[in-house]
Amino acid sequence: MTFKKVMLFIHRWLGFIAGLVVVIVSITGCLFCFQDEIQDAMYSYRHVEAVHKPYLPPSTLKAEGLKGRTGATASYLYYYGKDRPAGLLVNLPKEQGMLYVYMNPYTGKVTHEENPAKNFFIIVEYIHLYLLLPPKIGSLVVGISVIIFIVLMITGIILWWPKRKTDRKRSFTIKWNGRWRRVNYDLHNVLGFYATSVAIILALTGLSMVFDVVREGIYSTANLGKAYPSEKVFPKSDSLLKTKVDSRFTIDRAFATAQTLSPQAQMFLIFDDASAAGTIGITAYAKSLRFYESDGYFFEKYTGKLLKQSPHTQKSPGMKMNDMNYDLHVGQVLGLTGKIIAFLVSLISASLPITGFIIWLGKRKKGKKVKSVVHRRVVKQRGA
Repeated sequence: MTFKKVMLFIHRWLGFIAGLVVVIVSITGCLFCFQDEIQDAMYSYRHVEAVHKPYLPPSTLKAEGLKGRTGATASYLYYYGKDRPAGLLVNLPKEQGMLYVYMNPYTGKVTHEENPAKNFFIIVEYIHLYLLLPPKIGSLVVGISVIIFIVLMITGIILWWPKRKTDRKRSFTIKWNGRWRRVNYDLHNVLGFYATSVAIILALTGLSMVFDVVREGIYSTANLGKAYPSEKVFPKSDSLLKTKVDSRFTIDRAFATAQTLSPQAQMFLIFDDASAAGTIGITAYAKSLRFYESDGYFFEKYTGKLLKQSPHTQKSPGMKMNDMNYDLHVGQVLGLTGKIIAFLVSLISASLPITGFIIWLGKRKKGKKVKSVVHRRVVKQRGA
């Protein structure tokens, strides 16, 4: 068996194994690319009137979001931007699930309440990440399928690559005036070639969300193997202080410090770890709804003392790459142009298993037809 036949065998059968999952993951990726823009256009609660006064402190917004919800807790609070609401993720008691509460960050007025599990784009995201299976099982199935997809991209390029220079022009273009089978063949090969480089980037950034080893691999590669041990150290609060100090408003002092240290930040995420030794973690993002270029802070949850800070400018290349991961995955690292590219590449990726299956089906039928013709000729000759 020749090398190219081996590649074809691998390409074909791996396509059968992972094709359906690739189609589902790619289509949901297309839908998710513009989820912010679509939801901004559909829902008025995603915007508030910007005013020239400070945000209400986190403790006030948290109290408003939890008002009337006995037994509910909340650890995550977003300040999305000057003209956007604050969002509190509420954990309801007795396994009732979660509730996302949107509030005006200047007045504390609740503007919208939503069960995240019923939001269309959250459902799309869950399909994209887990296929609506239990997360551990679903993420593994998706992760393995994405790895197979990368192999399919590489073997596809090997199979497609033209041997002669005279074939290159034909190989880089789609013959739209050809028969439909030829057009389908070109759609599979030519579009697959043009999409490969970006598709592999999307696949690798997706894998880093599923497998820690991929995330660590990207981190180490970007750092050229150099170690940054301080980035792996996460401080803890002194749990002995729990009963000695009044910590009700510590989160407010911590947020005020983060605002002072990152005055240009447009968005803030506050995570109040409920464990005894937990900290108050605050991430200050340079741009609203963008997750690259951020400053990280850890505060003592009982005294508000700043325990650690990680300004974007002082982060290692590996940490910056990991921070950029989501924005790369959805294309928004390049703004609207990047999102359009990610959308088109995801759409092409969804089409490849379909056009590939049509090619295989056509060859299979053609093979049966040839065998039938040969059989009739042999029978005819014997009869003569």
